[in-house]
Amino acid sequence: MKKILWGLSLCCCLVLIGCGKQSSSDIVKKLSDKIEKIDAYYIEGTMEIINNEDTYTYDVNVAYKVGDFYRVELENIQNNHEQVILRNEDGVYVITPSLNKSFKFQSDWPYNNSQSYLLGSIVDDIKDDENRVFEETSDGYTFTTKVNYPNNAKLVKQIVYLDKDLNINKVEVLDNAGNLQIKMTFDKTDLKSEFKDDYFDLNQIIKVKEDNNNISDNNINNEQPNANTNTDTNTNTNTNPDIDANNSTNEETKETATLEDIIYPMYLPENTYLTNQEKVSKDDGERLILTFDGDSPFMLIEETVKAMDEHVIVPTYGDLEFLANTVAVINDNSVNWIDNNIEYYVISDVMNTSELLEIARSISVLPVSK
Repeated sequence: MKKILWGLSLCCCLVLIGCGKQSSSDIVKKLSDKIEKIDAYYIEGTMEIINNEDTYTYDVNVAYKVGDFYRVELENIQNNHEQVILRNEDGVYVITPSLNKSFKFQSDWPYNNSQSYLLGSIVDDIKDDENRVFEETSDGYTFTTKVNYPNNAKLVKQIVYLDKDLNINKVEVLDNAGNLQIKMTFDKTDLKSEFKDDYFDLNQIIKVKEDNNNISDNNINNEQPNANTNTDTNTNTNTNPDIDANNSTNEETKETATLEDIIYPMYLPENTYLTNQEKVSKDDGERLILTFDGDSPFMLIEETVKAMDEHVIVPTYGDLEFLANTVAVINDNSVNWIDNNIEYYVISDVMNTSELLEIARSISVLPVSK
């Protein structure tokens, strides 16, 4: 009898121990099931991008609705420069409200590379990496996985932090030496969001941004959706972003008429050097053309830009890519971006996209706080 009781006790202990320890595959399945059931979500967070010795910080607001609708609002806290990435049934847009201008893409974004601020992308990275490293911690779980950034070979892996309820709290993207390159912190997550029909409509976004920039003393309700911090899908949250989730500060558009400083790239390919610089006048400002020759010849163009009287949509061939402090347009032989009311082009017939982006990432015109 004693042997029987001892055997039963041992079996119970083994069962309890087994129940208390969760495997990597168990957590992945539960997390995947949870995210796949979501019809819409809304996120508020902070993204830090490290570029050499500088750190650029964004306030990030993300809205998603089933049916391939995304709206990502990015505000650079160093200069309050705001951009919106929008995907709807018409295509993909990068909107710069301060300049009243949008670029329109026929693009696979956000599915063409990893996105540290989108829940679906993070979960896909975890699922797709058979060699992922899983760890159970006192606060929850972590996954270390490879990432897919085809235009930035420096980014090789990420650590995803989850709490016990499988809410994603933080994502850290690292280089091969384990140095932090991107950190996305999820401050509020609402997995039961509801959006008006025009929330992902370009014209409505433009209208609301113009109202926010030009009218500061009206009765428009510009509050963010009532997003609960890391809510579970079972939480009954009634989120109704009326006039769309906009908390951007009223941004005064500085119309730059002249190029006060010449901005040179901090990185040059080997055996490549500046051979000519020319400044020319244009109707609404100035244009500077820097010509580099050698083994990897390219041209850097800098020109002043100002806000348009009416919103302009520019059809664009190419795709979008994050630089440290802005969103860029990339294609086979050029990188184009707007920063601090200056538009930049890096153009080359011989360099590939990764090489062009390396030059673009070395160009900084902002004083940056660490």
